[in-house]
Amino acid sequence: MTCKANKIALIPARYHAQRFPGKLLEKLGDKSVILQTYLSVVNTQLFKEVAVITDSPLIYNEITAHKGVALMSQKDHICGTDRIAEAVVHYPWADIVVNVQGDEPFTQAAPLQALLHAMEDPTSERPSAASLMTPIHSIKELHNPNVVKVVTDRKHNALLFTRSASAVEKAAGGSVSGNVLVFRHIGVYAFRKEALLSFAKLTPGPLEVSEKLENLRFLEHGMHIKMVEVCSYPKGIDTPEDLEMARRWLLQNNTMQ
Repeated sequence: MTCKANKIALIPARYHAQRFPGKLLEKLGDKSVILQTYLSVVNTQLFKEVAVITDSPLIYNEITAHKGVALMSQKDHICGTDRIAEAVVHYPWADIVVNVQGDEPFTQAAPLQALLHAMEDPTSERPSAASLMTPIHSIKELHNPNVVKVVTDRKHNALLFTRSASAVEKAAGGSVSGNVLVFRHIGVYAFRKEALLSFAKLTPGPLEVSEKLENLRFLEHGMHIKMVEVCSYPKGIDTPEDLEMARRWLLQNNTMQ
């Protein structure tokens, strides 16, 4: 089993998010969204190092001013996975790299532990990449284009990622239809370092370009992603409405750092 010292978490953080530019520097409680995310990952105590990888001096300064670790990207990237693949050269000792999105301020230890277990389980064929999913429970969720759906086979290997409800409509609500199951994809990934570096060398295919989903690059090039089911996962911040919901939740629960 890979030792704890060989696991790192890298948080890609792009300032100009398409749906909500600047969201990572918006306030959530008394801290920014990106700082809350960084601290949440650090506080899981699962990783030898946690770092934010960004294209923005503003985000870089936000993390380092609070004594966190941040690295500036040296190139333009079309997705977060490409961004962390560039940065992994700074961690030659790392075996497993976990990609946590910068807009996930309520990240918790348990789902990440499940993801790492799938990567390290000595009783199974250890995958080169894995990601998280949770069952879809409503038609509204299925038809929301901001909810990325994943269809899996019976062994929970990803068959399709999509924003479209029509592509998975026969399996609506997470129910079984034929031989497929439908889940909400949670954009947290674990990679063996070699798989991450291989991913970054692949050319984005038409599905990735049309859906704007980087995980489709794996499937288009015949690479497997093991999906790990968790019962739930805190919602990330994709829109201004999500941020307002997160602020209300924070006021009610008062559990952030």
